Amino acid sequence: MSANPVEHAFDVSVYMTELGVRAREASAGMAMASSQAKDDALRSIADLLEQGADELKAENRKDLEVGRRNGLDAALLDRLELNDGRIGSMAEGLRQIAALPDPVGEISEMKYRPSGIQVGRMRVPLGVIGIIYESRPNVTADAAGLCLKSGNATIMRGGSEAIHSNRAIARSLRTGLAGAGLPAEAVQVVETTDRAAVGEMLRMKSAIDVIIPRGGKGLISRVSDESLIPVVKHLDGICHVYIDDSADPRMAEAIAFNAKTHRYGVCNAMETLLVAQGVAARILPRLGERYREAGVELRGCPRTCEILAGIREAEEEDWRAEYLAPVLAIRVVDGPDEAIAHINTYGSHHTDSIVTGDYARARRFLREVDSSSVMVNASTRFADGFEYGLGAEIGISTDKLHARGPVGLEGLTTRKFIVLGDGNIRT
Repeated sequence: MSANPVEHAFDVSVYMTELGVRAREASAGMAMASSQAKDDALRSIADLLEQGADELKAENRKDLEVGRRNGLDAALLDRLELNDGRIGSMAEGLRQIAALPDPVGEISEMKYRPSGIQVGRMRVPLGVIGIIYESRPNVTADAAGLCLKSGNATIMRGGSEAIHSNRAIARSLRTGLAGAGLPAEAVQVVETTDRAAVGEMLRMKSAIDVIIPRGGKGLISRVSDESLIPVVKHLDGICHVYIDDSADPRMAEAIAFNAKTHRYGVCNAMETLLVAQGVAARILPRLGERYREAGVELRGCPRTCEILAGIREAEEEDWRAEYLAPVLAIRVVDGPDEAIAHINTYGSHHTDSIVTGDYARARRFLREVDSSSVMVNASTRFADGFEYGLGAEIGISTDKLHARGPVGLEGLTTRKFIVLGDGNIRT
């Protein structure tokens, strides 16, 4: 098969099957790889990316030129661009992954049973991880690094708009793996832009153990609907902050402002602010002023509109909106009951926070809000693998199985039972 199959007539099904076979074979070698070999490979790949920065930028310029001709907007072109700073960040990210503890082989929960056997659990790789993503070529290095460290092989299908960049990054990945004595086929970057490759990938049950989509809602919905393979996903980041009537006003203002304005286009940004009726008239005017100064458009329920004159009245779809923009929906609620009900009705099970001085209400919020991250007196912007001490993440899962919340190295592994005996037999 040609190294660049997109340039030649070929059978997509055959090509994808070959990738799957190679990845499955490589996964056996990765599962047995030592921590030292994996870390050596990660550091080598980081060095290769920096040393090959000029070539990588040249390939990236090809993608940018095609993107401009195809009418990609400025935001997408910015996400697509690789400059020295972003290449350096990719390299530093790989070095940070190398510095993390290796989860593979960790044994825990060893217990003696009455029969005399010892039973525990060992952490092992998932096997082959399929990653389908859009636009940002840095995902190729970041995701491959996490898969490598966790002892997995990976098949990666990036967006057609980044094909030249992804191929260039893949060369560094494979060279670094081979140089460390690991199978270069542990990272298979799909080199065809044929859309049929995604459909083929979603059916490769014998080759791929789990699919992780990274991109817009359309991509993730398609993968979730069509995949015959388990999917780790999140569809939306509709995050809430609820300001309880026992909250410290200064704390509440700081958290609510940070959760919305720290960054707009991220999945852990607050999209809906809930405020208890008892403090709404005291807290909302100051917050509303700060939001306006920051350029945030406010949309409120009728009670909010009475307090903040001149804002747009929220519609039903606003409570379900992931704006990823300087737009915020605000609702005044009677108290914790209504706040929790609103979150569990309209939220996306991503991240929700309560600001309160009441210990019992905080515990209730933690127990009853059905989200992957639930916080007390903290900004939703902390819902991040690095901030949680995971070192890095491949995404944030709003599923309940197999991983939930930020998916780091442990989320790319599973556990098996191990049993130690000394000639024990069951009677």
